[in-house]
Amino acid sequence: MPDADDHRFMSLALALGRRGLGNAWPNPAVGAVVVKDGIVVGRGWTQPGGRPHAEAQALQRAGEAARGATIYATLEPCSHHGKTPPCVDAIIAAGIARVVSAIEDPNPKVAGQGHARLRAQGITVDVGVGAEEASRAHAGHIRRVRDGRPHVTLKLAVSSDGKVALAGRKPARITGAGANTHVHLMRAMNDAVLTGIGTVLADDPQLTCRLPGMERRSPVRVVLDSALRLPPGSRLATGAAQTLVWVFAGEGISAETERPLVDLGVEVLRVPGAAGRLDLGAVLRGVAARGITRLMVEAGPIVSAAFLAADLVDEAALFRSAVAIGADGIDALDGMPLSALTLSPKLRLVESEQIGADTLEMFERT
Repeated sequence: MPDADDHRFMSLALALGRRGLGNAWPNPAVGAVVVKDGIVVGRGWTQPGGRPHAEAQALQRAGEAARGATIYATLEPCSHHGKTPPCVDAIIAAGIARVVSAIEDPNPKVAGQGHARLRAQGITVDVGVGAEEASRAHAGHIRRVRDGRPHVTLKLAVSSDGKVALAGRKPARITGAGANTHVHLMRAMNDAVLTGIGTVLADDPQLTCRLPGMERRSPVRVVLDSALRLPPGSRLATGAAQTLVWVFAGEGISAETERPLVDLGVEVLRVPGAAGRLDLGAVLRGVAARGITRLMVEAGPIVSAAFLAADLVDEAALFRSAVAIGADGIDALDGMPLSALTLSPKLRLVESEQIGADTLEMFERT
């Protein structure tokens, strides 16, 4: 039966797993700890690109000490052959006596089969320790498996009067340095960040993580651009060779139109749409098919409102500033009040914290 030590060691595994968030796709960011006689003898987390897996890393570091030990994993160990051998085979070969998993893997290729194989070998298996936190940590993997799309986090920064830009959609500095740093960390913990062409044309953003030492953790940049207006001279296009840029355009865009962007390393993808608006469901299925599990929407009022209206927001990060913009400023959500997010029956406020002079409110799907 699980005890206090089990929760303590699973907390460590969960902390290790978070190191892989935004960096392990297309695989889930798993953490694993091998414990013998109350001492951690091996630890691991999913490495960049999804391999090696956390369990294999932890077992390798534990070596012979793994025999008769317990391994804690934030997700059911895989039981199928992919680009790497099944983790259950490595666990069995290492002589592990007990496996503690936070949750079962919803992937049909696993879905309890890993635990069943371990039990068939006489290994004790306990499931459910740290399940709630693990479900949050693996929300992207779970959403992609079950719904064919990534877990979507909508990020908004609003003034004290609910505005996001000056009149004429001119950019305004709304939040302070602490909030901006937090946004860069959020980018690093997501596989991709999505924006609309309107924001690109107005702000010429980079959408990278520019925290010292974390530049390589920048997400894939995704642009919704039905008419393919992304300027080849934009910072997104000129930086595509260093950090991936995927542009979703309408189905009628010609190969000749996309060539200047493709030559820079931009990948242009076509999805259906109507009246200049792309099918968001098709966009999300497209990024999920390329392995994206966690997507951060960092866009203007039109795209942000569209995601909310389509019920595609799983989590929202609302940064509230003490600065006012004025009545002629641009509302945070196009055609709907901010309360469409803050009072939505589909979302609930789960956390609020002060970051400098700004306040961050976190919402989750109910």
